Amino acid sequence: MTARKQWYVVGGVVVVLAVALFIATRVFGSDLFPVAPGSKAPEFRAATMTSGSKTTKSISDYRGQVVLLNMWATWCGPCKQEMPGIQALHESLGPLGLRVVAVSVDDPGLEDAIRAFVAEHKLTFEILHEGSGKIEHDYQTSGIPETFLIGKDGVIRKRVIGAAQWNSDANVSLVRGLLAEDAP
Repeated sequence: MTARKQWYVVGGVVVVLAVALFIATRVFGSDLFPVAPGSKAPEFRAATMTSGSKTTKSISDYRGQVVLLNMWATWCGPCKQEMPGIQALHESLGPLGLRVVAVSVDDPGLEDAIRAFVAEHKLTFEILHEGSGKIEHDYQTSGIPETFLIGKDGVIRKRVIGAAQWNSDANVSLVRGLLAEDAP
């Protein structure tokens, strides 16, 4: 076999491997790249729930900040149980820089129910709505509530499936430590 033919064979193998890798990342992406502590927080787009004009927010809007990203729904009992602890954490550490972002995954058209839930529970942190299921898919949630604590560097530091007591001493200490870290 000549040198030229060997290069054609090598080039063909490289092309086949590149195509296989491309297909594998599209088909098995979530299995190859799990959303877990130590991984970058996936991008998302969700609508604000303020009474004024709707805007869209994404994780990049919080770059350089510590973020508690909570996914919840108005019909979720455990979500109702953990909201007072999230509100307390927001009240105590929000002034120090913690951004609490709660994304409702209720179906589209339930914006009034979301606003009623927020008013009933006297929530003062940022509420967003993403009802298409995309954020749940991208963050690989297994249910709700599910919460991600994200450092200033955009890396997930803690993932909690189910309700948690976010204003516990351990969680407050963890968030304070993240707030004390230098921004990237």
